[in-house]
Amino acid sequence: MIIGGAAALACVVGIAVAVVVLPGGGGPFHGRPESSGAGQESAAQSSGPPSCAMPAKTAAGKGWSLIATTKGAIPGYASPGGPQDGTIPASWYGEVSALAVIAERPGWLEVRLATRPNGSTAWVRQADVVVTSTPYWISVDLTTRHLMLFRLKHQVLSAPAGVGTAQDPTPRGQYFVTFFEASPSSGYGPFIIVTSAHSTSIANWEGSGDAVIGIHGPLGANSLIGTTGAYLSHGCIRIPIADLVNLRDVPAGAPVSICA
Repeated sequence: MIIGGAAALACVVGIAVAVVVLPGGGGPFHGRPESSGAGQESAAQSSGPPSCAMPAKTAAGKGWSLIATTKGAIPGYASPGGPQDGTIPASWYGEVSALAVIAERPGWLEVRLATRPNGSTAWVRQADVVVTSTPYWISVDLTTRHLMLFRLKHQVLSAPAGVGTAQDPTPRGQYFVTFFEASPSSGYGPFIIVTSAHSTSIANWEGSGDAVIGIHGPLGANSLIGTTGAYLSHGCIRIPIADLVNLRDVPAGAPVSICA
């Protein structure tokens, strides 16, 4: 994995583009935008800011969210029982595809995708995935500049966060944890949480082919973030390393809400 942003002020995780194969050898499969508009990002923010409330919409309930881990490469559909739209890969940048579930129908699950555009979703057959659940979800409030961790609807962590500037904002929306990435340097902390969010102002970070939003350490002194958070990154979310380690138990597929 190639991490773009080893320089002290870089904050977008750049990794080589993954290809999702369409039937018949077509182009990349990006799924479809979520019908409600949540999770979509545009320059005008016409859909309004998404809620920081608990994002789970499935039968798991009571603070639990469902995760669908693919059994290899699997077909994706625009609707339950409809024609196949494309193929969801077995892995995302070499890591297993664990996707957040947002809706259910008998034998079917609607999942968020890690690909651009932000807010992409697809329906998958329940038989093609392994379904697990998590009590964890992460919420990032861009107005208060804080990251919060919830477990079973109870807040267990509130950390000041360094978030994107007006020029390179952190994209609002509903996302999920895609995988944990090894840190390229101590400034990032012990790991980087790579999310399904993509920068809306940067398409290609330092030649990496993408600009994926990560959650990691401060890339410098905690005073850069302070106790109230700061607008200082290229889109990634920086928190003190002591707070970052408290996110270690959040699994791939867990929801991430970014709101303002």
